[in-house]
Amino acid sequence: MGDKQAKKRAPARVTQSTAPARATQPPASKAAIPPSRWPVFAAFAAALAVVLWAYGPAFHGPFLFDDQSLPFALPGFADPLINWIRGDRPVLMFTYWLNARMSGADPFSYHIFNVAIHCVTSALVFAIVRRFLEWSGVEAQRRELLAAFSGLLFLLHPTQSEAVAYLAGRSESLSVMLAFAALAIFIYRRQTRVGWWTALAVLLLFVASLLTKQQTIALPALLLLTDFWWNPGFSLRGICANWRLYVPLALGAAAGTAFFWRLITTATTAGFGLKDLPWYQYFFTECRALFVYIREFVLPYGLTADWDFPISKTLLDRGALFGLIALLALAAAAWHYRRRYPLAAFGFFAFLVMMAPTSSILPIRDPIAERRLYFGILGLILAGAGLLSRVKLPRATLAAAGGGVLLIFAFATHARAEVWGNAVALWQDTAEKSPDKARAHFQLASAYADAGQCDRAGAEYEKTSHFPPVDYRTTDLLVDWGLALDCAGQPQPALAKLHEAAAIEPSAHVYTQIAKVYGEHSQWSEALDALATAQKIDANFPSIYAYKGIIDYQTNRFAEAIEEYRHALALDPTLEPARTGMAAAQRRLAAGR
Repeated sequence: MGDKQAKKRAPARVTQSTAPARATQPPASKAAIPPSRWPVFAAFAAALAVVLWAYGPAFHGPFLFDDQSLPFALPGFADPLINWIRGDRPVLMFTYWLNARMSGADPFSYHIFNVAIHCVTSALVFAIVRRFLEWSGVEAQRRELLAAFSGLLFLLHPTQSEAVAYLAGRSESLSVMLAFAALAIFIYRRQTRVGWWTALAVLLLFVASLLTKQQTIALPALLLLTDFWWNPGFSLRGICANWRLYVPLALGAAAGTAFFWRLITTATTAGFGLKDLPWYQYFFTECRALFVYIREFVLPYGLTADWDFPISKTLLDRGALFGLIALLALAAAAWHYRRRYPLAAFGFFAFLVMMAPTSSILPIRDPIAERRLYFGILGLILAGAGLLSRVKLPRATLAAAGGGVLLIFAFATHARAEVWGNAVALWQDTAEKSPDKARAHFQLASAYADAGQCDRAGAEYEKTSHFPPVDYRTTDLLVDWGLALDCAGQPQPALAKLHEAAAIEPSAHVYTQIAKVYGEHSQWSEALDALATAQKIDANFPSIYAYKGIIDYQTNRFAEAIEEYRHALALDPTLEPARTGMAAAQRRLAAGR
């Protein structure tokens, strides 16, 4: 009896080792009426309706930016599954393959998948925050309120729009969903010590998240921090007791160091391992960038698809020293007050851990990208929940204030989804917010060209040409600029740009575009000369023969056109202009017999 009374008088803070015992409730009275579940279902339905409305403007948005280099936007999207999953992100590519089977090149199902993944991840955030609030001793009703607010905040926060509305952002959202599922299993295990089945589930989900995107490699560090902080509290005993999980992780890391390093560094398209950016300069830059993420979490204004964030070349450059001092001061304060504010302090350290793969010392081409906060935002949410749990306000007042914040964020997310739903709107917004960045203007020019706004495209390419060619090769710019001028009815300036590109880097592609412009104006001899040059450079470039087929077709040489189209299709069976051109030539040849 004495032991039971002592347990009742225990401190409010609940540790992991005691959580299972405290979760046990006495049997309910026979006369007790079970609480109705319809408010819960209604809340879920309302949240789903709001998130569908918030992201609705992006559902029919086109493939954008990196989307266009992924398999679903390429001619080989109908390839078998094995061709999709051969790379470093097979789990991600499997989901894209499913979308390609469902809707081909129509982006709608891709967007629906992205939102569904985001909803599941938000539910996991609710469960994770609820558990940590329980461990920190927050009473049940306030705990449920704060956990619900946290899940909805993750669901509707505007900074999440890049990871959800941008199809290539699925690498972020799907990997984080898998990592959060592993964390949820870890903290909701029935026994204090991790059993073999729990360890296996966590390990499998962790590997799956790595095979989706590599920034979740920080998960083991987060698990270690969780054990140290809560099991039983600022001690290594929980870590030692959970050897069934940590020993396989350590062995896997030791055995696969080269493999995991390749996972992190092979994504050259994402800019990992830049030779011209030393690790220390990137670190100095991230000392400032981390505070941009924190500011975006609290005040999500000025969101953009392509930040123009300058590099701090020294510790004294652009305030990097102040950022480092502020980070150290916050870390010292969090450690000092770890017992008084355990959840808030834990959340801050968790944020640093989860942001470390992309925001520490491994150089990435873009120092800031909003989608990277999709993982680390959990730490900020935990810190915020820990601080809010100490606010002495009535639950109704707290709920009303939280509802107001969520409503504002939902409208802001809807506005960002509208931007992401239209290529021209996206890059106009980006170029306005990053006026000195060449890539933003190049992408805006491409969006204008795709939309048929050729005059505006040409003007934007000209503007881009005045920036240093950091992100795009000069030939790429000149070729696209020339095609935009041709589209705008300026063939001579177009040819001048294309010949300028050929002088810098002669390629079969450039000369086929020169032939294209000549052919559009029935200058057949000049077009054939350009194609002959292209053939000397690369005789296996299929577009050469497709353009020859077009010239033969336009000059009523249908049999020759069929042979040229057949040659093009032998080199590239997916080349649609050759396929449709050959069918047209066959019809004309048959009609003339």
